[in-house]
Amino acid sequence: MKLGLNTGYWAAGPPPGVTESVAAAEELGLDSIWTAEAYGSDGLTPLAWWGAQTRRLKLGTGITQISARQPTMTAMSAMTLDHLCGGRFVLGLGVSGPQVVEGWYGMPFEKPLARTREYIGILRDVWAREAPVTNDGPFYPLPLPDGTGLAKPLKASIHPLRREIPIYLGAEGPKNIALAAELCDGWFAMLFAPEHEQMYRESLDAGFARDGARRSYDDFEVCATVPFIVTDDVAQAADYLRPFYALYFGGMGAKGRNFHANVAIRMGYEAMVDEVQELYLSGKKAEAGAAIPQELIEALSLIGPKDKIKHDLEAWRESIVTTLLIGGDAATVRTAAELVLG
Repeated sequence: MKLGLNTGYWAAGPPPGVTESVAAAEELGLDSIWTAEAYGSDGLTPLAWWGAQTRRLKLGTGITQISARQPTMTAMSAMTLDHLCGGRFVLGLGVSGPQVVEGWYGMPFEKPLARTREYIGILRDVWAREAPVTNDGPFYPLPLPDGTGLAKPLKASIHPLRREIPIYLGAEGPKNIALAAELCDGWFAMLFAPEHEQMYRESLDAGFARDGARRSYDDFEVCATVPFIVTDDVAQAADYLRPFYALYFGGMGAKGRNFHANVAIRMGYEAMVDEVQELYLSGKKAEAGAAIPQELIEALSLIGPKDKIKHDLEAWRESIVTTLLIGGDAATVRTAAELVLG
């Protein structure tokens, strides 16, 4: 199993100690570093900045939001970063959710699966550089059909370092995970629990079985972001994570349209999700966190003393996950490398 560093979202500014964490990741043989974006810091700029201080780590966006950029702009950014880092770039894509897509980017959210398929097709056409890029799809028509009349199909003015830049899809719903298996080189998983692996496998199986699927389990990457806390007090660590899971299960999206909450529902926690959402949306955030069972938090994370984490890691090693992504300071990175990489 490989290990990566997920730098996550920014709060007021860059994550404290992130430069040291990236340096530790490079030194200790981690596989990759990842950035995120929502509606604050973007994911590409920090990746280029921190990635310039490395020579070996893969550099991934986890995730770049599809609605934030036209597909040709994303293709340009990917080619540019891939050249600058010597072929270490991984493009993690995701659709985000209606609140961000429509509220922040002013873009429609309808038909996210079809939109993603069309977007990825354009990326690959740009990187293939076999002909000027055209697209007849409804979401990103190229050239623009009702413009000035002066538009013409264009071919990228630079040659990509790699025509096959890896694409990982951030996905939680069954259809979206299946789309990742069909079209992409990897799946960026959040809220993964090894004991519930079968529900993810069913979606991946469906995607791998489709005509033209690019990969199989043999060469498909599954990167799972996992909260990682080494402590003698497991209950205290779970309490520390409660606000995080309360936000994702109770406060993200809207009631009845929360993709994160749907993961817990598919795990059998529908009643819990209803309670957490009611509490969270009524302003009772602490009570919402307290309503999340510790057993679920432990299933979704790696928390506790080193011996417990070593034991719990076995389930992750036996799962479909190929890379664990953890966050934290340099000391946390060192401990994770000791336990995961040996």
